[in-house]
Amino acid sequence: MRRVEPGPGQESVWDYPRPPRLEPSDAHVVVELEGVTIVDTTASQRVLETSHPPVFYIPRADIAPGALVSAERRTWCEFKGVATYFAVSAGGRTEPDAAWTYLEPLPGYEPLAGHVAFYASRMDACFVDDERVESQPGDFYGGWITTRVVGPFKGSAGTYTW
Repeated sequence: MRRVEPGPGQESVWDYPRPPRLEPSDAHVVVELEGVTIVDTTASQRVLETSHPPVFYIPRADIAPGALVSAERRTWCEFKGVATYFAVSAGGRTEPDAAWTYLEPLPGYEPLAGHVAFYASRMDACFVDDERVESQPGDFYGGWITTRVVGPFKGSAGTYTW
């Protein structure tokens, strides 16, 4: 593993803290599934954690009605608490366990309540300020990679112990 030095206007995920930092973002975030725009917002929350590209959490009010269907899956984050999952549905297509939320976030992450994150790999397209994002490697983390962040990024095989 070798840290990539960020250029002008870029951030290195290796400069992000652990525990993760939460910050509001006015970036224009769009999520599309099956030709339907299910998210269009400039009011997200960004979670920044060492070795991970940012995860964008979208206010429920900015998600298309009916796009989220409650799922049974639950996971635990030592910092944010219990994650509750959703299937994402649009245009006749449903992606199981493709989004998650923290209904009762742990102290320090309370602003995540009422917000939902999406796995970019499960959607047709996700954009940050009109740039199409690349999903974080692996199937556990949900970071969104743009040209504004440099890695290397945790998530692919062999990186879980970083």
